[in-house]
Amino acid sequence: MRRLTMMLLAGWMPFAALAQDAASEATRAAQAELAKRLPLDDPRDAANATRGKIAEIPDGLIQTADGRVIWDRRPYAFLDAREAPDTVNPSLWRQARLNAVHGLFEVVPDKIWQVRGYDLSVMTIIRGKTGWIVVDPLLSEETAAAGWKLFADTVEAKSGKRPIKAVIFSHSHSDHFGGVGGIVTPERVKAEKIRIIAPHGFSEEATSENVLAGGAMGRRALYMFGAILAPGPTGQVDAGLGPKLSSGTIGYMEPTESVGEKGGTLTIDGLVFDFLDAGGTEAPSEFVFYIPAYKALHTTEVVTHNLHNILTLRGAQVRDALRWSKVIDAMLLKWGGTADVAMASHHWPTWGAGEVSSLLANQRDAYRYVHDRTLFLANRGATLHELADQTAEAPVQAADFSTRGYYGTVNHDMKATYQRYFGWWDGNPANFNPLPPEQSAPKYVALAGGADKLLAAGREALKAGDYRWAAEILNKLVFAQPDNENARAALASAYDQLGYQAESGAWRNYYLAGAASLRGNAVEAATSNGQSRSFVSAIPTAVFFDALATRFDAAKGSGVRGTFQFILPDSKESVAVVVGGGVEFPRYGVTDPAPTATVTIDRKILDEAMMGRVQFPALIQSGAIKIAGDRQAFLSWFALHPLADPRFNVVVP
Repeated sequence: MRRLTMMLLAGWMPFAALAQDAASEATRAAQAELAKRLPLDDPRDAANATRGKIAEIPDGLIQTADGRVIWDRRPYAFLDAREAPDTVNPSLWRQARLNAVHGLFEVVPDKIWQVRGYDLSVMTIIRGKTGWIVVDPLLSEETAAAGWKLFADTVEAKSGKRPIKAVIFSHSHSDHFGGVGGIVTPERVKAEKIRIIAPHGFSEEATSENVLAGGAMGRRALYMFGAILAPGPTGQVDAGLGPKLSSGTIGYMEPTESVGEKGGTLTIDGLVFDFLDAGGTEAPSEFVFYIPAYKALHTTEVVTHNLHNILTLRGAQVRDALRWSKVIDAMLLKWGGTADVAMASHHWPTWGAGEVSSLLANQRDAYRYVHDRTLFLANRGATLHELADQTAEAPVQAADFSTRGYYGTVNHDMKATYQRYFGWWDGNPANFNPLPPEQSAPKYVALAGGADKLLAAGREALKAGDYRWAAEILNKLVFAQPDNENARAALASAYDQLGYQAESGAWRNYYLAGAASLRGNAVEAATSNGQSRSFVSAIPTAVFFDALATRFDAAKGSGVRGTFQFILPDSKESVAVVVGGGVEFPRYGVTDPAPTATVTIDRKILDEAMMGRVQFPALIQSGAIKIAGDRQAFLSWFALHPLADPRFNVVVP
């Protein structure tokens, strides 16, 4: 654990909270230069973002029955201003204003509607022959329910009530399936034979993505999405991909059928859907589809109105920019010139066959540029940071806002592509095994001639507008002296300006959240209700035990040896956990003939423990867990799985 106290982690500071900086002269100049070279007044996106709007939720406010706020757009009224303040990149300001448009929109007259602006993602509703087909029911059950009510009160009130015939999960990220419980229940799915359709591999990917590395991903996501920033011109403005994350209940529903890796057609409620597999692009399990009867293309998250991440700031497995570009080209070849509208799981649609084809071609070129420029430079000796720093934006980005780096960036995406091919190391032996920051930082301070000299150098860099260099050297001082108020303040100032200048919503949020953490004025994140029972119950038992193994304290448990057999009667599963040599290896489906101890527990009780609703000692005492064999050995082993504190430090040691 890093050495700053838990009081700091909880937000308590031993000194007064420091004021946030205004935009510097260098930042104002950078904003003006960007505004000058981009056609920020191009009206086409604004026209598309507002086209077909027929209703909205008043104030964009969604609450639970007991008054808990799940979504609230009132604090973002500052986005009504047309001109960007100096503290927001003018291109990001444009994107934020477009993402702020919320309501129910008619995409294809009397055929397709979208609910936008009430979550990070978009919910699409399609008219079938006898009922509705819902695509991507948002992240939270509460926002999905509110969006569906808006649709029912507006559309069904006029055309008549119709049943939901199918729900389509376009890919395996939770902001596209987590709200399903807000529109249908498992009982309704079974009784009404509602089809739940997803791409192949969906179940495993959807439920396991954040289980193994969920703690670190969740912590970094607070920074990436600006959840610890107050909304405002010097705070959280937008996430680029959408406004922000909702804070409701994340659920899950098992698909009733899947689309194979070869794609193909399905008739859903009398309507033909043509699917194309896109797994391995933005998500490991993903598809796009076309509805010939409506000439409508759903591009999922493969094509949205920004350059996406090849590697997200919160963390993920590195994606494949080359495959991404090829999937988009396949869409262009198959449906370009035919599709009259392209809609996605984020942002607003694009209308017109020519405009749709241009959107696809430009997006394809952006990802191909990232991939090919990375390898062009890497094969000539450029390393991870060098190749990204010497590459200008793609030519297409100057002409098409949909390719700009509002979420991912060319810089970060090239680094991710380098990592995909070459790993984290640049090939220089000096960087193969560098000292960790807490060990190297004091040496840098000493080399600079002491803290005062390093701080003075950092302040000179700030004065010169050299914020990246200022951040680099001041970070050394903060890691050497984390309680140095002047160092923290100076580093926060560098992060302020870097955040203000960032076109990427994710970069802005991360910089400004870092500054807020240094100053001790980060706000309390609007936390989710968490994963529902339906989500936790869907996590494969093998994944649960793999996740448990990542919590094993090898330092304390290096001498432990044995096999602990788990029997789950209700799910008819068994797992033998073999422990020895500082590791534990779960063997799913194995029954050991001579275990050290045998633990009998229902999977549903295990789910309760996973959600923190019950504790193992209480379960043992109540008899919900039965232990045969060496009971003390089991208890001693299980005690070697401490929970990680999710509030670990990010920008200080």
